[in-house]
Amino acid sequence: MKQDAAEGTEGRAATARADVVLPSLGFFGTLRWAWTQLTSMRTALFLLLLLAVAAVPGSLFPQRPANPAVVTQYIQDNPDTGPVLDWFQLFDVYSSVWFSAIYLLLFISLIGCVVPRARAHFRAVRSTPPRTPKRLSRLPVHGTLEVPAERARAAGLTPSGAAEQAAVLLKKRGYRVDVRDAATDRPSVGAERGLAKELGNLVFHTSLIGVLVSVAIGGLFGYNGQKVVVEGDSFVNTLIGYDSFNPGSNFSANRLEPYSITLDSFDVRFDREQTSHYGQPLDFTANITTQDGPGAAEEQQVLKVNAPVTIGGTNVYLVGNGYAPMVTVRDGEGNIASEGPVVSVPSDGLYTSLIVIKAPDAKPDQLGFVGFFLPTAFVDDEGVSFSRDPDPFNPQLNLNSYYGDLGLDDGTPENVYVLDTESLTELNSRNNDDGGIVLGVGETYDLPEGKGSVTFDGLRRYVALDIHHDPGEVGALVFSTSALLGLTASLFIGRRRLWVRTGEHPDGRILVEYGLLARGEDHRLSGEGEAVEKLLADHWLVPSGTAGENSVQETVPTAAGTGDSRTMTKDN
Repeated sequence: MKQDAAEGTEGRAATARADVVLPSLGFFGTLRWAWTQLTSMRTALFLLLLLAVAAVPGSLFPQRPANPAVVTQYIQDNPDTGPVLDWFQLFDVYSSVWFSAIYLLLFISLIGCVVPRARAHFRAVRSTPPRTPKRLSRLPVHGTLEVPAERARAAGLTPSGAAEQAAVLLKKRGYRVDVRDAATDRPSVGAERGLAKELGNLVFHTSLIGVLVSVAIGGLFGYNGQKVVVEGDSFVNTLIGYDSFNPGSNFSANRLEPYSITLDSFDVRFDREQTSHYGQPLDFTANITTQDGPGAAEEQQVLKVNAPVTIGGTNVYLVGNGYAPMVTVRDGEGNIASEGPVVSVPSDGLYTSLIVIKAPDAKPDQLGFVGFFLPTAFVDDEGVSFSRDPDPFNPQLNLNSYYGDLGLDDGTPENVYVLDTESLTELNSRNNDDGGIVLGVGETYDLPEGKGSVTFDGLRRYVALDIHHDPGEVGALVFSTSALLGLTASLFIGRRRLWVRTGEHPDGRILVEYGLLARGEDHRLSGEGEAVEKLLADHWLVPSGTAGENSVQETVPTAAGTGDSRTMTKDN
């Protein structure tokens, strides 16, 4: 029978389980659950970490917006992996779909975290401190004070009056207070401080959103470009005026302010006193003339390293400099095929510079020159020329010459500082019978086979400018500063609650009991309890040194996590 009864019970339980129908989330329930998961702080931190990890490929692989030629060369050198990496947008990391998705999700997650917490904080600020617990001795830090009957009678002190005085003292200490049950024989005071901790936390997370927005604005509408300007020449802020230009995703050429910059002179001061640092540069000064627009007045300004000039909503930085020899190239028919300053690229601290000259208009054959420029030329015992000083005391050009098709007529982009000599015929070099070309200022060299001539007319300096426009940089600075301030407040401000309850002993003594509670772990809570005790004791002139009359008790949690199993008493 027992077996039959057991079988019947199991059958009824199985039937009951079969009858239970679990509720389904449904479409809106699923959306609500997904929103809850997305807007949790854990998800926001995960997305922030994921964004940092997603930015790593941007430093491992060349990026197309920064240097498209390097990306093209990388794909050509790696025909197997290059196209795959390009399909995953690893050469356009910061504008890729997956990076933008993480960025957008982080933005939404932070907003979803901040808005509810801001509402809760607003309600907490407007509300009164929490009600007084029945047993203050259960709080982590608590203590008692006793005002002797004689002193209480002399001062006319009552429990209600003691509560009012305690409220005044705590308010001066920065607590917001609320006196409860003032008309009863057991009045109490509820006090709270440290709401700025949560405010700092909200400011921090709100500032993170502001930083994200500012960076996004800069990436969408900003731009940066590079331009080399020779002494006496001008730069106009138009697309065609840049040597290289990197626009933002939403950039429009109409946003360029039509200002101009003219390099009047460029001065470099070298060390001429210290023997150990002789010849090293000490200062770079570019004297420029700027004009905000076609009809604006000209302004004389000074541009230095780490001291940019701001004009037309852009910052202009001095990032490089060098020499630009003035060279005239005539072709085989005696016509000028190329004339003007040629930018040379320094390769060492003495301004030994590589130089490339291209004359695609020369006839009957195009001409090309490659070599180096020496500011102060010397020749060693082996006949090798070198520069002994960065100042142009003895400027000299050493060139090799070539003729043929320079490859500039088919529309393929070419680096102006590189001459591809594979398809060219050599005219002059140190290795053939005609020798290399060595020119001082004012000297001319006639090319072999009647191909023309090259003249070193003079020397100028040039500067390399980096022009940066970021409409979100001010916002990023403001929000990053406020984020730091908010984080500091959230870390160093402690949020605490304090309650004081007063009562009267039958013999006339006034009993004062207090307790403190911190939100989260706060190692300074015990010190705050001691400070509050001293504040109250000094006000009522409570005698110290008597155990049990004036003590701070700190609850020591047990292994089970309760806080009332035993206490530590600190006698004052």
